[in-house]
Amino acid sequence: MHRLSVNLDHIATLRQVRGTQYPDLLEAARLVQVAGADGITLHLRGDRRHIQPADVTLIRAFELPLTLEIACSAENLKYCASIRPHAVTFVPERKEELSTEGGLNLGAPGLKEFVNEAVLSLKDAGVICCLFLEPDPETIRAAHAMGVRMIELHTGTYAEATPAQIAGELERIQKASALGSSLGIQMNAGHGLTVANVVPFAADKNLFEFSIGHSIVCRSVFVGLKAAVQEMKQAIG
Repeated sequence: MHRLSVNLDHIATLRQVRGTQYPDLLEAARLVQVAGADGITLHLRGDRRHIQPADVTLIRAFELPLTLEIACSAENLKYCASIRPHAVTFVPERKEELSTEGGLNLGAPGLKEFVNEAVLSLKDAGVICCLFLEPDPETIRAAHAMGVRMIELHTGTYAEATPAQIAGELERIQKASALGSSLGIQMNAGHGLTVANVVPFAADKNLFEFSIGHSIVCRSVFVGLKAAVQEMKQAIG
């Protein structure tokens, strides 16, 4: 069965809108655990629009494995090595974006050197280094050459595809997951996934874990967080 890591960012968004002490992230963590979630994901953005460092410390001490999403920087790498979550997923980040807009560009100046350092530094700290990447064969091979052993495929393009584009985008992700798996990389997926559009991936044995948050939190408004997580667990197979 596929694993589900529930992203709690938008629980924190509701709290930050009014600067209240609620909703409580720890209570949310307990609910998703009871519902059958396999892990928790938090994105600690540079602008701190939702998750705060105190949230990371709190959830790090919780029973479920924590995957921390964070931008690529020497300061963030040092922080991740000190906080020691289960895994760190490095993502591209812009202040102007509503949400992460795509995978990392491994050809960007200095990024290869950063990834090489991150893989070794986090390994020494007992933390898995993951990269958020586009489902592109060349990119997957480049990450493998850098020593990366976990990749989260960006599924946002698939989620936003027109009916005429969906089959092609689905095939891209399936080929990327198969390639990564054949190279010994743990292949995860996330971004823009819902109960409806995640179903085609239920049969993909090359995908290990899904990181899903926004659609679960939105659905929880109507059915509750526990039920929303259970619906997603059933959908991913």
